Amino acid sequence: MFEVRVTADFAAAHFLRDYNGKCENLHGHNYKVYAHVRGEVLNEGGMLLDFTALKGALRAVCGKLDHTNLNDLEVFDNNPSAERIAKYIYDGVVAELSKGGVDISFKPGKKEAVLFAVDVFETETSRARYCID
Repeated sequence: MFEVRVTADFAAAHFLRDYNGKCENLHGHNYKVYAHVRGEVLNEGGMLLDFTALKGALRAVCGKLDHTNLNDLEVFDNNPSAERIAKYIYDGVVAELSKGGVDISFKPGKKEAVLFAVDVFETETSRARYCID
């Protein structure tokens, strides 16, 4: 099994509803995001997936979140937890790459490149992950 990972980051504000603690107040993070792709089959160039394509897709999705108040984005239903952000980025990266004809969506038994996880770090020690396995 081969695996590649790329990184992006963005800065954004948010607050958490239904939370009893300081995170219910508006605050911000410098988020770090990792996108992990796995597969068993390399392309004719010996690559699982072109780093440039994957980085471009991840950065495009993160760019939509950069310097926003995440609570203002309807997709998070006014409660942008790190878990929901990870799922949003996962779906966004799959969609971005599919625009260019690259299919990294999960299908049972697929041996080609699959986006299997997105990690979202709010801090160096706090991470949420959305994954397919």
